[in-house]
Amino acid sequence: MTTTNHLAVEAVGFGSFAFTGGGTFINLVAATTNALNGALLARRPDHYKNFTVVGILLMALLGGISRDIMVGRVPAALTNSSYVVLCLIAGYIGHRLAYSQGQLFREGLFQFVTSFALPWYAIVGAQTGADVGLPVLGSLVLAVVGPTAGRFLIDVSCGVPPKQFVRGEWFVAIAALTGAVWIALDQAGLPRAASAPLAFLVGFTVRLTALYRGWEEPLAAEPAGVYRHDDGRPLLGRKISGKSTRELQLLGLAVTPHEPEPTPGGPPRDDGRSQP
Repeated sequence: MTTTNHLAVEAVGFGSFAFTGGGTFINLVAATTNALNGALLARRPDHYKNFTVVGILLMALLGGISRDIMVGRVPAALTNSSYVVLCLIAGYIGHRLAYSQGQLFREGLFQFVTSFALPWYAIVGAQTGADVGLPVLGSLVLAVVGPTAGRFLIDVSCGVPPKQFVRGEWFVAIAALTGAVWIALDQAGLPRAASAPLAFLVGFTVRLTALYRGWEEPLAAEPAGVYRHDDGRPLLGRKISGKSTRELQLLGLAVTPHEPEPTPGGPPRDDGRSQP
């Protein structure tokens, strides 16, 4: 007989709400932080498309379902009301926190939440694969799909190239690394109460280090004569230090203020571009 070595926490909940037991707590932590991240992402200037508050909350609910569907399960968000309630609360908080004074997007908060949610969801994906008897590679796939599917759906909905396919700070690789660390610890017999925090620590540390030091995936070779444009990637730490307001606007991190059209015969408006 096989037993599932979930986090050893007594089940706590009421009615259709469950907060602990059978890996529920770690799932809720991952889903809630991912919902906060989704709401923040939908409010980024390079993603925002005149979304309503309801639209932003729906963005916060995306993600996590793909993993359960892939293993033939009813998504946990539909069977445990705690997911929906906590994700909606996190989405509203993300909607309110997205900007600071001067309409500058809170990029540091967004990247921290991303770094926090990514390894937790990767661990949950790897655990799900192990629980249903998938081989190591199958569990690794779930470790990648879990934390990145929501970002894919939001990017596509916002008309932005999905982050999985463009240059960044090892977004997919860090999810795979976290899942691989958890699988190795689990197969070594370490209790999940210890393997999950250790795998999270590895993924979270590598993610933050990659952001601050600018570690990025190598670009594919480009066709001759192609001009490499700025891709508007999110930046953090020293990479945005000292940037002017105009540079932040070009990076998609600051809202360009609306300026009235100049009156006929009046002085030309300075748009920041050098004159010939």
